[in-house]
Amino acid sequence: MPEVSRLGWDNSLRVDCPQQRSALDQFENRNDPQAHGLLYRLSMTRALLLGLALLATACGSKPTGQSVCENVVPPPEACNTECNPSPGAPNTCPVGYHCTADGKCDASCTATGGQCGTGFECTADGRCVDDGSGSGDPPIDAPDCPAVRVTGTKVTPVVELLLDQSGSMTAGYPNDGDPQRWTAMVDALVNETNGIVKQLAPTVIFGSSLYTAADSLQSPCPVLDKRPRVINNYAAIFEQLDNQVPKNNTPTGDSIRAIVADFAANPPADPNAPKIIVLATDGAPDTCADRNPNDDRQPAAFRFTEEETKKAFAAGIKVFFLFVGSATDGIPAHAQRMANAGAGKDLDTGTERFFEATNPAQLTAAFNTIIGSVVPCDVKLSGVVSQADAPFGMVTINGAPLVYNDDWTLDADGLTLRLKPAACTRLQAAQNPTIEAVFPCGTIIF
Repeated sequence: MPEVSRLGWDNSLRVDCPQQRSALDQFENRNDPQAHGLLYRLSMTRALLLGLALLATACGSKPTGQSVCENVVPPPEACNTECNPSPGAPNTCPVGYHCTADGKCDASCTATGGQCGTGFECTADGRCVDDGSGSGDPPIDAPDCPAVRVTGTKVTPVVELLLDQSGSMTAGYPNDGDPQRWTAMVDALVNETNGIVKQLAPTVIFGSSLYTAADSLQSPCPVLDKRPRVINNYAAIFEQLDNQVPKNNTPTGDSIRAIVADFAANPPADPNAPKIIVLATDGAPDTCADRNPNDDRQPAAFRFTEEETKKAFAAGIKVFFLFVGSATDGIPAHAQRMANAGAGKDLDTGTERFFEATNPAQLTAAFNTIIGSVVPCDVKLSGVVSQADAPFGMVTINGAPLVYNDDWTLDADGLTLRLKPAACTRLQAAQNPTIEAVFPCGTIIF
């Protein structure tokens, strides 16, 4: 058995295998004497992520045979499930598997997946067969070389709703009709049937801050009505929005600064959780120092707000900008710069999307798009995987296999496993998803 030692509180495991040296030496550019150990550690890259644990498992060789399941160590759970191989019998194997002649389920290959290895080809029905070339490579004789199964679960994103409570939110929506902008925003968020907070409260940590300020420079600024960020926070946010009305000014930049400070004082329990501010406002910002800037002073208020948004991103918090109304009616340049600042892009040349909603339906759709996008579908590997060997990996979501190239790819850096849209959707839709990636020994460069 390989030696397994825990590397820290993040549940990473290091797998050391002295016998691995003989296997790795058979691959080009794998003769680094320091490469006697394997370290697999996954982390997510952008704002809905995966918390991960690594388990050292059985040992095996790089795949070269006719069975896809036998070429992956340890095999996926569905491998070798009993099935009926009789001609015409229904296929009782899971999706992505077929029944072999000996009555066992085997993972199906794909024409471009590369799962069959040298000297074999994939048939139309997903089976690896000898291609007749006689060039099949013998398995590497390394019985103690470990493969690693990596398991992960969805990390819960943290979303702070920063909502404009200025007096202009009483305006009709749209075109001075009913309902008010404020009413439409409240409905989009906490409608008891389809509000986005109602729908996602079990899977997203929500907090909510309403921001405003009075005209007098002697009064507090910003004035924030806050509900702390916790899971299943629908009732508290519903109560907050149901009992508040629009008030005075719009100190957006000062409010962003206050929320960034609050994130620092009350960080998420999971340090890998993506931190998000969703800013919804309907007008040009003012500041605590200048509560009612005129045309000459408004550019300074724009710049201050944009700079505070840049600081939020630098602190690890992405800011989404949602204009409640038509940004083209007043502040299109500021809206674009705010979106760029919130995503770490150049203020003037960036093209990050900003959201504008000119009616209640668009407002609901915008909140759904923004908050629904925080589940990431990229996975970082700490061990670099050779591009040539990536097809030999077996990736599954809740036990269902993903097909290399069709469902996932490996970036050129060898570190980033990227799920394609259909697989990403499956991950986001699953309530308690588990993603597994199994790479046989001999596929890691370092």
